[in-house]
Amino acid sequence: MSSPAETRPTGKRVAVIGGGPAGLFAAERLRGAGLSVDLYEAKGSPGRKFLIAGKGGLNLTHSEPRPGFDARYREREAAVAGWLDGFDADALRRWAQGLGVETYVGSSGRVFPLDRKAAPLLRGWVRRLKEQGVRFHVQHHWLGWNDDGSLRMRTAAGETAVQADATVLALGGGSWPQLGSDGGWVEALRTRGVEIAPLQAANCGFDIDWSTHFQQRHAGSPLKPIIAHWRDAHGTAHTLQGECVASGYGIEGSVIYAIAADLREAINRDGHAMLELDLVPGRELQRLHADLARPRKGRSFGEHLRRAAGVDAAKAALVFEILGKDAGNDLDAVARTLKRLPLRLLRPRPMSEAISTAGGVRLEAMDARLMLRALSGVFCAGEMLDWEAPTGGYLLTACYASALRAAEGAVDWLR
Repeated sequence: MSSPAETRPTGKRVAVIGGGPAGLFAAERLRGAGLSVDLYEAKGSPGRKFLIAGKGGLNLTHSEPRPGFDARYREREAAVAGWLDGFDADALRRWAQGLGVETYVGSSGRVFPLDRKAAPLLRGWVRRLKEQGVRFHVQHHWLGWNDDGSLRMRTAAGETAVQADATVLALGGGSWPQLGSDGGWVEALRTRGVEIAPLQAANCGFDIDWSTHFQQRHAGSPLKPIIAHWRDAHGTAHTLQGECVASGYGIEGSVIYAIAADLREAINRDGHAMLELDLVPGRELQRLHADLARPRKGRSFGEHLRRAAGVDAAKAALVFEILGKDAGNDLDAVARTLKRLPLRLLRPRPMSEAISTAGGVRLEAMDARLMLRALSGVFCAGEMLDWEAPTGGYLLTACYASALRAAEGAVDWLR
């Protein structure tokens, strides 16, 4: 922040609740403005979900240019775009570089640290925050407010009260409760008149009523490559190529996560969602007819699918799952099913299994500074806000951007 020293609200104390990326970044910016900052984390150390997210390679952000980047936030595109004007993907890469972490763009457009690890970045970040004067308080679980406006904290030694001139809440959504994002803040805010959109699973798998045979034989089988076909809430048809996994409960994987919001909304509206998979991208229907019409030479129909149409065991099993064990008697139906395998999705997986959540504090319940209209001096940031995005770095980028907006809002308000 670049405010002249004489306009800085020095001597004021801000409590940041939540030690994930949004909380840590808000604390950094608040401290940079000359404020006294105390950060409270319910677990024994900050950034636990950040570390877990980085286990397969820390996906910091995405290289997709704007405004395409902004469109990933769906109904909240305009609001999040405003946050990104203050801190976008390039700014996040420069920030990481300031911590000594160089980044690169992967083949999918995702941005990673060179070593792909989260731990070195987090350790360096927390160390720098402590050196700058941010005070960390772990195993402090926020419970709400006392009648005098102080913050209620549950600690190992019992409940305690914390006084602050302003508060930034960065409590996460409702996914990964074992790491602290349990949605326990919802009722505390709702009882204070804050409007909350119900938390729902996002970037998640979906239940399908597989047969016992398919579950036992093919659970965990990758399906790649495939093209997903679905319709959004307006009835517009969409396609997306990628891969997914047939799990014991249904279906999951990168393609499914990318379109989960539309699938979830269809289930909310209709009680189920229809998803169609092209199991053989690159083979047109006419070619499939010719391939399947080749002589079987005594081979089983499953083996014939593999040899003639390049269909592996899991994809062949899906054809039998839809058409039954006598599928080979109707080659036209098999060809059509291979190109548009219909799957009826019954429900999204529980929030505790989801990568992230939708819903949260409605943006309409806050002003442009992300201060709650019902609670003066209380700001919110990160995944606890009512927005969602697919995986790929979009989630983390918006957490940083909203944290900057909330921190600058708190500085402005205190000034």
